[in-house]
Amino acid sequence: MPISQDFIYELKARNSIEDVVSSYVNRRRAGRNQTGLCPFHNEKTPSFTVFPESGSFYCFGCQAAGDVITFIRRIENLDYINAVKFLADRAGMTMPEDGQSDASYMLRTKILEINRAAAKFFHNNLARPEGRRALDYLRGRGLTDATIRKFGLGAALDSWDSLIKHLREKGYSRGDIIAANLAVGKNERYYDRFRNRVMFPIIDLRGAVVGFTGRILDKDNQRGKYVNTENNVVYKKNREIYGLNFAKNSNGGRIILCEGNMDVIAMNQAGFENAVAAMGTAFNHEHARILSKYCEEIIIAGDNDEAGRRAVMKETDVLRDAGLKVKILEVPSGKDPDEFLRENGEKGRELFADLLKNAVTDVDYKLRITNGDIDMTSAEGRVEYSKKAIAVLCDIDNRLEREIYAAKLAQQLEISKESVMQQIEQMKKRRRRADAKKQFREIGLRIGGYSDKINPEKVKFLRASRSEEQLISLLINNSDYLKSMKEKGLPDLFLTSFNRRLFSEAASSIESGYTEPEDILADLNRCFEPEEISAAHSIAMLRSGEGMGKGNGDIEEIDDFCQILRQEREKVSAVTAASMSEQEAAEAFERLKRSKLE
Repeated sequence: MPISQDFIYELKARNSIEDVVSSYVNRRRAGRNQTGLCPFHNEKTPSFTVFPESGSFYCFGCQAAGDVITFIRRIENLDYINAVKFLADRAGMTMPEDGQSDASYMLRTKILEINRAAAKFFHNNLARPEGRRALDYLRGRGLTDATIRKFGLGAALDSWDSLIKHLREKGYSRGDIIAANLAVGKNERYYDRFRNRVMFPIIDLRGAVVGFTGRILDKDNQRGKYVNTENNVVYKKNREIYGLNFAKNSNGGRIILCEGNMDVIAMNQAGFENAVAAMGTAFNHEHARILSKYCEEIIIAGDNDEAGRRAVMKETDVLRDAGLKVKILEVPSGKDPDEFLRENGEKGRELFADLLKNAVTDVDYKLRITNGDIDMTSAEGRVEYSKKAIAVLCDIDNRLEREIYAAKLAQQLEISKESVMQQIEQMKKRRRRADAKKQFREIGLRIGGYSDKINPEKVKFLRASRSEEQLISLLINNSDYLKSMKEKGLPDLFLTSFNRRLFSEAASSIESGYTEPEDILADLNRCFEPEEISAAHSIAMLRSGEGMGKGNGDIEEIDDFCQILRQEREKVSAVTAASMSEQEAAEAFERLKRSKLE
């Protein structure tokens, strides 16, 4: 059953869009509205706008849009029911019973229960003879029993279905076990996803086990060194940060970003509990946004090899975009933190603490890496280095910081600071022009429907889809038009399935009692994904501000748009005439001629 309108109204009243967004986005006042850098895509110039009066947001860069529920769905990767529950918990409200019974909410709860049972099973396996190899591996990596318990490490046995049998005995269905990504297979033959591996449970900030990483024990095994839980309703690899459940309470304003979970565990055991690592994917803007909630400074302690250095260069840009101060810790001899701590034994902690003290800023690190093997004694080498160094300084948003590094570079190159600043400004102008051209191309593609992933049929039926969007916008902004539109055959005249579904669901919202545009759009959260809600907001904005019941002008427009849809449907019929009989083709041709004459 749907959640009542009254509950949703109160929920949104207690969770104002400004307050909720402020936890994720640094904003500034722009008249009645607020602007900031969009949390859903990478940008340098703020294009994300909060509209307090309507309780909505819109990004003019990536077109993300919606109300406070849509925002939480996108930013926290939650479905509708769990986003409502998130906001209800935030406001101290009790979810109604009909919301609690939602299938999606129940599945999420069930998967978390299964994961917890699986984690306990894997950990207990270490005490079994079959799990001895995994225990020996962990101890061989220098881990104490206390550390193994702290991180809940375990063993997946060399068996096809030991976990499935254990969970089935606990009363869990095979379907739920598959949904948790702990079993795979087909044709009624299912087996454990994790077999003969050391197991690392992934624990979120609330202490729930959301997934697993399994490291292989047999070196000659062809199944991959690491196997990770795949994305599901409780686990999103582009959001999970290993060790953050410990680091968030012990970071002292800074967090150490490592490359792998063994680095996190080894550093934790050595007393550096503020160590974390991204899980199963490259470090991204979502990871950075999450970390920015718990610290002001990030120290990157990646692998000190060529691949590690490339990763560091990318991570610094992502972290800076999130407003974080960044430093780089370089482990000697190309080792990772885990190796360094193990090889230095009792002195490892003290030596690693010294490395932390000597961490360099990301700009200094980039300039040194950029220098590389360039011959700075030659004029050609100095020119080459200056071009690369200028590109590094262009990435610094803070003007004061940029000028300080420009002065250092000028001294190094024995040229004037003014020359360096002039080169920086010229490069920034070229970048702005390139960005403007890119945005122009993207707008062109979007208008033409070529980049529309929400309505992929738009590019095929461009004229029809534009009329459909105008009709949907008229409906959302003028709910009293619904009866007239239905009498004219809408949405049956629509050619694109997404627009047809959007019109139908908006009509359903109106029939349920919603009349204001923002309420109609908010109600669409019950049946559309966040990206689809954004598309709905963009369509609604085509006629926003025109008010309710504009009169004969709008009615005539509706007739015109319906006529276009009839013409486009006739064209589609004519195109398929080759597969018709001669009589069917002749009738279709006559209908097309009549529609053009009307």
